[in-house]
Amino acid sequence: MSYVDDVYERLVAQNPAQPEFHQAAKEVLDSLRPVIEPNEEHYRKEALLERLTTPDRQILFKVPWVDDNGQVQVNNGFRIQFNNAIGPYKGGLRLHPTVNLGILKFLGFEQIFKNALTTLPIGGGKGGSDFDPKGKSDREVMAFCQSFMTELYKHIGPDVDVPAGDIGTGGREIGYLYGQYKRLTTSYQGVLTGKGLNWGGSLARTEATGYGLLYIVDELLKDHGQSLEGKTVTVSGAGNVAIYAIEKAQQLGAKVVTASDSTGWVYDPEGIDVALLKDVKENRRARLTAYAEERPSAEYHEGRGVWVVKADVALPCATQNELTLDDAKTLVENGTVAVAEGANMPTTPEATEYLQEKGVFFVPGKAANAGGVAVSALEMSQNSERLSWTFEEVDNKLHDIMKDIYQNISSAAEKYAKKDDFVSGANIAGFLKVADTMEAQGTAI
Repeated sequence: MSYVDDVYERLVAQNPAQPEFHQAAKEVLDSLRPVIEPNEEHYRKEALLERLTTPDRQILFKVPWVDDNGQVQVNNGFRIQFNNAIGPYKGGLRLHPTVNLGILKFLGFEQIFKNALTTLPIGGGKGGSDFDPKGKSDREVMAFCQSFMTELYKHIGPDVDVPAGDIGTGGREIGYLYGQYKRLTTSYQGVLTGKGLNWGGSLARTEATGYGLLYIVDELLKDHGQSLEGKTVTVSGAGNVAIYAIEKAQQLGAKVVTASDSTGWVYDPEGIDVALLKDVKENRRARLTAYAEERPSAEYHEGRGVWVVKADVALPCATQNELTLDDAKTLVENGTVAVAEGANMPTTPEATEYLQEKGVFFVPGKAANAGGVAVSALEMSQNSERLSWTFEEVDNKLHDIMKDIYQNISSAAEKYAKKDDFVSGANIAGFLKVADTMEAQGTAI
């Protein structure tokens, strides 16, 4: 059995009932074959793949808190510190009922390569809880966050592990978490990113993932003699990533015609009204039905269906495995030229393979949505220097980082796999940086 197959078989056996982690690991390991197989004896002797696919630490803890009725509730808390070869563990805290160990291991594993691609000194980690902030009062969210941080603070620090926001963890939650961290440590440190602008946050962090997604798509199209100008774009999701992807796409001359949430989606042939979308989702926290009611050109549809709309570029920005093989076939039939992942692993393996076979440019999330964590790392730099940069300074750095990511994954694809195989390119470029560092630091890491 080959070393790659041996490691994957071991991983599945040691991590049962964690399909998302299995899926992420298989995609990465398969794409690394051109690098691993010529040096298989060396990598096997060093057990480098085993060391890379096994988290440094898996922290599981209970989170008791009291709701507004005086009832004690108990949730599960997690932090996966996966790999710190190139810097402190870095990755978001996800608050959602679906959160479990397997999902967080998939996200933490992906984060290793994503963070390596940013060229910034940050390792990979992820955490969160099965707590659902939806429908909770501010006091209930605060009670949960304070209890969560009462355990988490023992395991994090500005040079150890720097968590951030993720699904369900926005500015409100980061504020409560940071307040409790300060209370427990009596120190003011840059230990969380996504902070408020008045207390250590970075301008452009809110926009970073969505903007970065479009910067890499723009670079991809330019590299192939095309432009976003005049292109029609479909986007799934209506959260932070989707909203700012829509905003930047339209700034770059494209027309975005869809958005979606957990209950349905809208088609707006005149182009999504970003100001109205922000008001509905960010201010009112309402469903997209409210957008459709106030926008005469918009059609609301229950369920899923964004990908049936004819478009040049598709940007899945909602959740994992949302774009299926059938959706991929529809995109190809409709003449879509590029798909880039704004969410983490939103495209199924079968859909990814089909899109690549049919010549659709496909950029995986670990490269395409790396803008968010890149600006989080820039926030860490600003905290260390006790200063803040202007929006333009941060945005320009983000633009340069995304251009570098595209060049690096494109070069790695051409050297080790095949031209424009950006999945392999992203995995290989990230792996080589982390693997070389692990070897340089010895077998303790």
